Amino acid sequence: MTPETLLAGLPGYALAPGSIQVLADAKAYHACLLEQIRAATRRIVIVALYLQQDEAGQEVLDALYQAKAARPGLDITIVVDWFRARRGLLGAGRQPGNAAWYQAQRQQHGLDIVIHGVPVQTRELFGVLHLKGSIIDDCVIYTGASLNNVYLHRFDRYRLDRYHLFHSPALADAMVDLVRRLLHHTATPRLDLPAQPSTRSLRSDIRRLRARLRRMAYDAPASVPGQGLRVIPLLGVGRGNPLNRAVCALLAAARRQVIISTPYFNPPRVLMRELDHALERGVRVELIVGDRTANDFYIAPGEPFSASGALPYLYEDNLRAFARRRHAAIASGQLQVRIWNDPGHTFHAKGVWVDQRYSLLTGNNLNPRGFNLDLENGLLIDDPHGEWQVPREAELAALRRHAPQIDPVQALGSKAEHPKEVRTLLRRLRFSRLEPLIKRVL
Repeated sequence: MTPETLLAGLPGYALAPGSIQVLADAKAYHACLLEQIRAATRRIVIVALYLQQDEAGQEVLDALYQAKAARPGLDITIVVDWFRARRGLLGAGRQPGNAAWYQAQRQQHGLDIVIHGVPVQTRELFGVLHLKGSIIDDCVIYTGASLNNVYLHRFDRYRLDRYHLFHSPALADAMVDLVRRLLHHTATPRLDLPAQPSTRSLRSDIRRLRARLRRMAYDAPASVPGQGLRVIPLLGVGRGNPLNRAVCALLAAARRQVIISTPYFNPPRVLMRELDHALERGVRVELIVGDRTANDFYIAPGEPFSASGALPYLYEDNLRAFARRRHAAIASGQLQVRIWNDPGHTFHAKGVWVDQRYSLLTGNNLNPRGFNLDLENGLLIDDPHGEWQVPREAELAALRRHAPQIDPVQALGSKAEHPKEVRTLLRRLRFSRLEPLIKRVL
C-alpha cells in the first residue's frame, strides 16, 4: 500500500471550513475553555496528562463545580494519568499529589464530578496517558496542553502549545465513546474517592488494559472518494500503531514541503529515515524546535542542579548532530531549522504539516517514548481542495514569530560550552552506555 493510499483510506469526518477555529494563544485557550464549561448543557469530558493543584487548576475545577451546581444533570468526567495524579512535582520532595486535592474538593462541594486515573503501564517511566482533548457538548477543544498556571498563562509565564476548537457533533461523540470504553476497564480507578487501590494491586489489570488499547480505535466513517475537508482521529500505543503509521505515511507522501514542530528533538529512527528520504526526493523540510532555555526541564545558571536539567542539552546535542550530517541541505536552503525562544517562556507545540494538504495536531512529542510507550492520539486535518489554508498559514506564522531560522551547527555552539554539571552527567551516560536507553524513555 502506498502512503497516499493509506492516508486516503483513513476514516474521518467531513467538516465545513468554518467548523475549525484556531485559538491564538494560551490566554485565548484559557478563556475558551472556561466559556465552554459555563455554557455546557449535556456533557463535559476533559482528558489531559494532569489537572494541577494551583490557581489555574482551581479555577477550572471551580468552573466545573459551578456548572454542575447550576445544571445537576450535566455529566462531567475528567481523565488524567494515574501516576502523575498520585505524586508531587518532580524535585519538590514528598507531596500527596493532585489526587488528595481532588478528594478534598469533592468532599467540599458534595457534587458528583468523576475523576479517573489511567495507568498505561505498571511504571510511569515506561508509559503515561498522553491522550488529549476536551469534549464539551458538541465541541472538541484539542491541544497538547495540560491544566496548570503556565499552560493556561494564569500569571506572567506561558508555555506555548497549539489550540484548535472543532464544532462537530460526530467527532465529539466518537471521542467521548472512546473515553467511555477506556474507563470501562477495571484498571482505571476513581481518583476523587478515598481508599484507592495500590498500583501493585492493579498490575494484572494494567497489562490487560494495555493489550486492549492496542486494539482500540475511534469509530469513524469510511472515507469517500472526492471528499473535501475532513478530520481524522487517530489513536496509538506501542510500536507500529495507527498514529505512528500515519505520521510516517505523511512524510513519505510529501512532494513539496514538510514542517515539523517539537519541543524535544529526539526523533525515532523510523522518523529520521523518512526525513532523509524526503530530503533525497527534493522535499523542503522545516523544523521548529524549542530553545534549550524554552524547555520545561531547563535549569538556569545558579539554580540547584538536578539530573533532569541535562535533558535540554541532550536534545540540543541531538539537533546539532542532525544538522551537521545534513549541512549541505541547510546550506542550499532545502532544510531550515528554526529555534523558538520567547525569553522567560517555554515551548510545547507539536505537529506535522505536509504540502498544502495535511495538518496533524497531536500531543505526541515525535520521539521514541511517544512512538513506543505512551498512549497518544492525534487529529489529522485533510484539506485536499485548499479550503482551510488561511487559518493554517496564520497558525504557522504565529509559531514562527519567535522562531528565527538559524544554522544550528554554528548557532548552537559545542558540547564543550555546556555547564560543568551537564558535561559530567552526559559523559557518564555515554561511558555507561545508557544514553540510547535514556533517549528511548525521555
